[in-house]
Amino acid sequence: MGQRLTDRMTALAAPDKGAKIYYDAPNRGGGDYTAGFGVRVTAGGHRSFILNYRTRSGRERRLTIGSPPAWSLAAAREEAAGLKRKIDAGGDPLADRNAGREAPDMRDLSLRFETDELPKRRESTGKDYKGIIRLYILPALGSLKVAEVRHSDIEKLHRKIAATAPYRANRTVAILSRMFNLAVKWRMRPDNPAKGIERRPEQKRERYLSPAEIVRLAEALAARPGPSANAVRLLLLTGARRNEVLSAAWPQFDLQGGIWTKPASTTKQAKLHRVPLSAPALQLLVEMRAAAGASPFLFPGKADGPQGDLKKFWATICRDAKLDGVRVHDLRHTFASVLASSGIGLHVIGSLLGHSQPQTTARYAHLLDDPLRDATERAGAVITGGNSAEVVPLHKDRRG
Repeated sequence: MGQRLTDRMTALAAPDKGAKIYYDAPNRGGGDYTAGFGVRVTAGGHRSFILNYRTRSGRERRLTIGSPPAWSLAAAREEAAGLKRKIDAGGDPLADRNAGREAPDMRDLSLRFETDELPKRRESTGKDYKGIIRLYILPALGSLKVAEVRHSDIEKLHRKIAATAPYRANRTVAILSRMFNLAVKWRMRPDNPAKGIERRPEQKRERYLSPAEIVRLAEALAARPGPSANAVRLLLLTGARRNEVLSAAWPQFDLQGGIWTKPASTTKQAKLHRVPLSAPALQLLVEMRAAAGASPFLFPGKADGPQGDLKKFWATICRDAKLDGVRVHDLRHTFASVLASSGIGLHVIGSLLGHSQPQTTARYAHLLDDPLRDATERAGAVITGGNSAEVVPLHKDRRG
C-alpha cells in the first residue's frame, strides 16, 4: 500500500541504509493518480521522483523523473502521467532515454569522419579539414548529439565565421555537409541539416607576377642558393602545385626524354599526370641530380621523408624581392598567365596544370586578349596592304 504524497516530503523517513520508495496512493477525491509513481529516499536523505512500470514484454523498469526543488510534486505527477500514456501505447521511456544518452554526438561523428573518410583524401586536404574541425566545428557543435544539430545551428556558425573569414566559413559548411551526408549513410540521422546554407560570395585571386617581379624573384633566389630556392624555381618553371614539387622523387623524372610523370597520390585530381619539361626546368633538374645525395626525394626533409613546407623561406624571399601579397600558389598562376599571354590555348594550359574541369582554366581567358589583339593587328595590316590596322571597307562603292 502507498500513501498519498504531499509537498511535505521531508517528513518521509530515510532508511538506515540503501533506499526506500514511497509510492503514491490514489486521491480519495479521484484524479491525478498514476500507478507506480513515487518518491525514492536514500539513507543520506536525497529524494527523487520515480516511475515504476512494466513494458509490454513484461520487463520491469524504474525511471527517475527528477528531484525537488527543480521538480515540484505536481509537475512530477503530471510528467509521470504523460509517461504512463506512452507506456500504455507500447513505448519504453527508459529505453528511449538510454538510447539518447548512447547516441553519437558530433565528436563521435568527427572522429569517424577523420578515420574513415579523410584517408581517401590528399594529405594536405586532410590536414586542412582537421584544422577546420578542431578550430570551428567542435567548439561550436561538439557537445551536441548528431541527431540534434539543426539547420539554424550551422547557419549561426557560418555567419560567425564569415564575419572575419568568408572563405573559411564556406569551407566549414562544405565539410559539415559531407559529414552529415555520411551520418545519413551511417544511420546516425535521417537528413542533412547543412543543406541549403547560402554561401558567401568568393572572389578568386588573380595575382600574377609581372616581368619586373619575376626578375626580382630570380635575383633574390640567386642570393639564397639551396634546395628551397630550387623548389621555388621548379614551381615557377612547371606551374606544379606545392605538394607535387615538395614530394617529388627522382624516379618520376625522365631526364633523357624531358618528362615528369606525377603519381596519382600527389595530384589533386588523383590521376597520373604526365607533363613535358621546358629546357630551363630540365637544366635545373639535371644540375640538381648531379648534386643529389642518396635520398629518392628531390627535396629531402627529416626522417627520410620529403621537405614539408616553404613558409619561412618564402616569407624571406618575398621580403628580399619586395613582393607584396604573393603566395607560393601564385607562382602557378604566373606560369599559366605567361602561357595565356603567349597565345597558348586554354585546353593546353589546363592539360599542363592538370585541371580536371575546364572552368578552372577559364580564369585565364582574359589574358588571351593580348595575343588576339596582335593577331587582329596582323590581319588588319595584311588586308590594308600596310603596317597599320586601320579599318577599311572590303567592297568598293560601285558608283565610284
